Amino acid sequence: MTAMTVRRASKKHRDFFRAALLLLLLSATRLAHSELEIIITRGVEQALPIAIIPFAWTGPTPDAPLDVADLIRTNLVRSGYFNTMDEADLPQRPHDRESVNFSDWRRLGMEYLLLGQTRADNRGNFEIDFRLFDVFRGQQIMGLRVPVNSGQLRWATHQIADLVFEKLTGIRGAFATRIAYITVRTERSRQIHSLHIADSDGYNSRVLLESTQPLLSPNWSPDGQHLAYVSFETKNSAVYMQNIYSGAREQVAAGPGINSAPAFSPDGRRLAMTLSREGNPDIHILFLKSRILKRLTYHPAIDTEPSWSQDGNTLAFTSDRGGSPQIYTVDVNAERATPRRISFEGAYNARPIYSPDGKYLAMVHGTGRSYRIAVLDLASGYLNVLTDSRQDESPSFAPNSSMVMYATRSGPSAHLAAVAVDGGIQQQLRSPGAEVREPAWGPFLKP
Repeated sequence: MTAMTVRRASKKHRDFFRAALLLLLLSATRLAHSELEIIITRGVEQALPIAIIPFAWTGPTPDAPLDVADLIRTNLVRSGYFNTMDEADLPQRPHDRESVNFSDWRRLGMEYLLLGQTRADNRGNFEIDFRLFDVFRGQQIMGLRVPVNSGQLRWATHQIADLVFEKLTGIRGAFATRIAYITVRTERSRQIHSLHIADSDGYNSRVLLESTQPLLSPNWSPDGQHLAYVSFETKNSAVYMQNIYSGAREQVAAGPGINSAPAFSPDGRRLAMTLSREGNPDIHILFLKSRILKRLTYHPAIDTEPSWSQDGNTLAFTSDRGGSPQIYTVDVNAERATPRRISFEGAYNARPIYSPDGKYLAMVHGTGRSYRIAVLDLASGYLNVLTDSRQDESPSFAPNSSMVMYATRSGPSAHLAAVAVDGGIQQQLRSPGAEVREPAWGPFLKP
């Protein structure tokens, strides 16, 4: 069973696997047990029927170190797009094309069939061979043989699930990605704040930092190698940037007043943040190589929570300059540009975040005493309220722009949740014994 429990061959592909696995070999951060659990609360109405056959195993041990088929099944089910057949109901368990009786699967209403084999040698080298079939046509529509070492077997399986997901939905899969989040637990009457990173299913959790002082606003660099965040360990807010592989970190903004809300630019060369060193909270940009600081907003109101547009030319941010928190945008290349308000529905709109594809802007939308996650379609101007909770915050887009992860509270429990941009798929991510806050979904690893 995975740490996040679900209830409920081309050269291009080979190069993609090798590059992503090489990056992960560099990881040297401290491992920690993950207790995150995914609960699917809503899926798509017409989920795709697929049967996933347990993979055959050939190796020096009686059992495979990882149930590859089960992990692929877990990934596809938690996406909300697939309806998988229970293993006990499988009418046959073929491991190659010749053993498949497609008429049996057609009678059961299965549209797709995934089967494969996992092989290992005595030196710890593995090979996963999988085949995806269209049941009604009786044809293979995807197949790949993936070489991998034992330490990366799980990650390679996530990548296989990504390939299957994209082939059948047309949406790039995001299972082989990571998330960052903050947990808060109480030990001996003290609150312990921890900054975690984990695989997208909560497995392989690593604690980057623990503190008795608050940790806030983790934000990924576009290459997935650094996190920027806010720490109060010096008794005042300060912005840090930390390498997730080596653990090395540096303080990039500190001093009296507010130092908060860091956000990497899409090219990774700049860091937007809120600073009050001139006396008022305004949006600033730090050029990371030269350490030149550029002030963007000049207003006696509070300007905070910057988010970069896809092209890196615009920042969206929260400001109360109109009397209540609303979303504004500003041209980052202009001198003393005038911000433009873009949110008009509701008395409260805050914490904007652009989708990676540039089509949407997620935000916290407040009406009365409820604060919910909403998504603004930037082309049409239509605002779609996605959640029905009373206390939602900190939205973060998946790198494929299909879902928004956020923090929410129900009674005394604070946990994470995720919702599709059309509201059709909803998940909860809980961690018993700790509050979970401030999610940040990491980028795709570049091949």
